[in-house]
Amino acid sequence: MEKGFDIPSRLVKIDPKVMSAKLALIYPPSCDPTAPYLAVPMLTGFLRSHGRSVLPIDANVEAWDDLLTEERLQAVAERLEARLSRLEQQPSLSHREQLLYGSLWRARGDAAAAPTGIVEAKAILRDPDRFFDPRQYGSAVSTIEAAQRAISAAYGPLQLDFTAYRTPFSLLTMEEIAADAAEHDPFDQYVTNTLIPRLIAERIDVVGLSACFPGQLQIAYAFAQRIKAALPAVHVTAGGPGFTQLLIRLTGERLRRALGPLDSAVVFEGEHTLLAVLTALDEQTPLREVPNVVLRDEQGGAAYLRGHGMEDLRALPAPDFDGLPLARYLSPQLVLPYDPTRGCYWGRCTFCYYGLAEVGTAAYRERTVEDTVAHLSALSQKYGTRYFYLSQDSVAPKTLLKFAEALVDREPPLRWATDLKPERYLTVERAEVLRRGGAVACALGVESAAPRVLKLIDKGQPIDVVRDVIDRLAHSEIAVEAMCFTDFPTESGDEALATLRFLTEERQDVALFIVGRFGLTHGAKVAQEPSSFGLSEVFTLEGDELQTGLFFTEKRKAKRPRDHVRVDAALDEVSKAYWLRHYPWAGALSTAHTILYYDRFGRDVFRRLAEENVPRDGNGILGKRSLSQEATFSLSALDEAEEHEQQIWQHLIYERRQVSRALYEQLASEAPSLYPEPQRYRFAAGETPVVDRRRRRPQLGRRPAPHVPGAYK
Repeated sequence: MEKGFDIPSRLVKIDPKVMSAKLALIYPPSCDPTAPYLAVPMLTGFLRSHGRSVLPIDANVEAWDDLLTEERLQAVAERLEARLSRLEQQPSLSHREQLLYGSLWRARGDAAAAPTGIVEAKAILRDPDRFFDPRQYGSAVSTIEAAQRAISAAYGPLQLDFTAYRTPFSLLTMEEIAADAAEHDPFDQYVTNTLIPRLIAERIDVVGLSACFPGQLQIAYAFAQRIKAALPAVHVTAGGPGFTQLLIRLTGERLRRALGPLDSAVVFEGEHTLLAVLTALDEQTPLREVPNVVLRDEQGGAAYLRGHGMEDLRALPAPDFDGLPLARYLSPQLVLPYDPTRGCYWGRCTFCYYGLAEVGTAAYRERTVEDTVAHLSALSQKYGTRYFYLSQDSVAPKTLLKFAEALVDREPPLRWATDLKPERYLTVERAEVLRRGGAVACALGVESAAPRVLKLIDKGQPIDVVRDVIDRLAHSEIAVEAMCFTDFPTESGDEALATLRFLTEERQDVALFIVGRFGLTHGAKVAQEPSSFGLSEVFTLEGDELQTGLFFTEKRKAKRPRDHVRVDAALDEVSKAYWLRHYPWAGALSTAHTILYYDRFGRDVFRRLAEENVPRDGNGILGKRSLSQEATFSLSALDEAEEHEQQIWQHLIYERRQVSRALYEQLASEAPSLYPEPQRYRFAAGETPVVDRRRRRPQLGRRPAPHVPGAYK
């Protein structure tokens, strides 16, 4: 058992006479709105157990729920049309204007449909009957995705969904973040009209922003900027894995700038650190005495006093979901997260960023089985649900078995899903115990089916063991989800195809799968020892102040262009056997909706839906209608702009190794302009605009475009 957080006892002493600071814990967009995330409830439960006043705010679900309304989406549609009208009136379009013009036109049908269908879409997702009608469900999801495409275009250049908020120069500098927030943020109205008035009404003294994923960082900074502007006396801090992974890599002036609008930041696990921050603010003692709190210093930089950074999990209470808007999540049944363990008991995978932690890996810790069962039972009764996601990095199979054994005879039964490393330990008999103890699904870290690649990853189990575990879990009617990726350094085309063949061979037992592409992360062994993995260089970009982008070059390219074509084709083929969706919807791995579908229909539901040819978009996007309108500029000509955009970024990253708005604009100015070529198009939500040949007009001559310089080809 790891020792608890080493922090001066004076700083965690509770004295009611001096305790006064009221804290708001905010979980910012953009993330899964179908279920609560664990970060804020865990901090809330701990702080309340120590007598602190906490206002938990799931700004993610609140902001999305406010944005996905008929009124707001109608305003989005009007904004889109206004931006498009201005471009239509121009004598020509620059490179960036062409990109925007194309995105606006592609989203016109979405913008027209979304306001009409959004109320019905949300109602379906919250309805305990209609939710389980795959066709109605598909229509609801497609409608929300159409709304997201319309929002992204109207506030473009923005890519916004339930996984990330991205702009072209996001997270480069604090200035870029501020500029993007002022120009491209559709959540501004929520912050101005709802969040800040609430903080004022509740007399909040301290705001804590918890960002668990990199995709939340940009909007978390934007929230902090607006809160500090409106409430300068409020102490704004931030933490969570997203901020930790960012800040612990920086020092001095760069770390100081990375604080941006924040008064402080908390790195590593935050329970005791945040309590100490509140106590220090109450007692007006220096925060620099609190371990793992990032602060500006007098030398023009920033630093933090290093502490252990990991909690004694057995000493922590259960998460507390009181105060969260539980009725606003887009789900008919609450699925609650819970952490029976923290850290990874294996801790050796070479692609993983656990190397960022002080001890080289996040030390593995467990709650007692008795505490876990007691917590889940209490949460089930209090919040009226039997569904849980065991949210941890990787639980030891032996521990999971003990947990399941303790739940075998429980009435009413609980249902749960988790991530799991495939091990020989998981025999047929033990898999059956997991099922009887409530297991609905297990997501397995398969990674690759190529023996050489598995050895490089240091997964610890040969592919034959993985195959056996899949078969045993499936035999027990537990849904097996396979997590895989391609393009690990030195992986050949044949080795990537081996993974896809494995999924094809196991498709009767694999309920769902994902095949991503390898991305290098700071702290991973691959980044620390690049030459051992066939890499000649690992680098960041000049101008990327926060160093969020990490790139590499290979000593020898392992794949040829035709290999990528073969792999993509094979992936498309195996995907046809499943009813797959993007996160966080049913048909995506480890989501609340997927768990509910397994429990209702069985582990093979997403293969059966595919076999029955049930369309993923159900009866179509709600509110969808066919429209026809003239475009001043040829939409087909915009393909060239997309190609130029790729060339620009390839040049910036791999040749210049530098990025900035000014440098980008310089290269973009060298791309050809686009001149009027009127054409009428038919368009509808979810469809690419096509030439309307029923009302074809005479074509005007197109001016020849200037030659594109070869500087960045």
